[in-house]
Amino acid sequence: MFEQLKNTARLLLEQELHPIQGDRFQPTGFADLGAADYKRHDQTRMLLVESAQSVANRLEKTCLDGDGPRLHPDFNGLPYVVAKLSGATDAETSSLVEAHRINSPFIISNKKFQDDFLERSGYESGKPIAWNKVAQTLLYFDPNALIHGVFMANLKDGRVRLPRAITGFIEASDVMDAVSGGVKNNALDPSGKIRAKDYDKDVYGNVPYPRVEYTARCITAYFNLDLALIAGYGLPEPARELLVSLSLLKVRRFIASGLRLRTACDFAPVREIEVKSPTNFTLPGEAALLDKVRSCIAACAAAGLFATPAITLIETPVVKKEDARAATAK
Repeated sequence: MFEQLKNTARLLLEQELHPIQGDRFQPTGFADLGAADYKRHDQTRMLLVESAQSVANRLEKTCLDGDGPRLHPDFNGLPYVVAKLSGATDAETSSLVEAHRINSPFIISNKKFQDDFLERSGYESGKPIAWNKVAQTLLYFDPNALIHGVFMANLKDGRVRLPRAITGFIEASDVMDAVSGGVKNNALDPSGKIRAKDYDKDVYGNVPYPRVEYTARCITAYFNLDLALIAGYGLPEPARELLVSLSLLKVRRFIASGLRLRTACDFAPVREIEVKSPTNFTLPGEAALLDKVRSCIAACAAAGLFATPAITLIETPVVKKEDARAATAK
């Protein structure tokens, strides 16, 4: 399936998009900045519609069972770590939904898990890192950490840092403002003087507000799969093909069903996703990629590359911050 990708450093994909209705769309916004509006050197006005970090989150979600924290049954046998929290809450979380995955304090603070990770990876503070062993260990516990990257700042002296293998973002070119507005209505009392007795925050009354959306000549989603990074980990072939096929399956699923980014930002693909490099590669369909992922999962498990059972279950005691302070004071 991936013969054309041998000796290729990057797989570059582009997907042209358009608003599913009308012309307007609402881009991602940033605190103290708003929309990421900028110009190219030829003065074309550009807009970052969706950032790399946001697309990474959306790609991760394509394999979850609902919103997680567990995998969809399509991926039974693929390893990940589930942390059952006890004490202040009885919730559970996992390396699939936590920021920087296995580096989550709910996971890496578990001494038994941390000791196992250190032993398998050979990682020690102040000593050279055996990156191949680190990659093998991440593959063993959660291959998604190799796909989406991990920064293990909470482990020892915090030097384990692997970048994303798959990166995506959405840009719009030749954009123009679409200015409108609205009002939050209080049908009971537009002046806002009538208030709930026990809630005196200033949220009452009619509140008019401005709204800026955008139109664009062209909207494009870009994806970059770093094949050189994956090859550099020195993993066995079934593991390499798992990382490639799972990454591409996530892209396929995101394009097929994940393009409603916000209430006022809903896209559809204009045409089939385009392979920009290498040009002799044809991107397999979603069904074929899922079959490939499943066969790679089976091959990796048979080769002993995965944890057994695939889901590493740990328990992490948690407290509320004020409780922790009170306990320290005693």
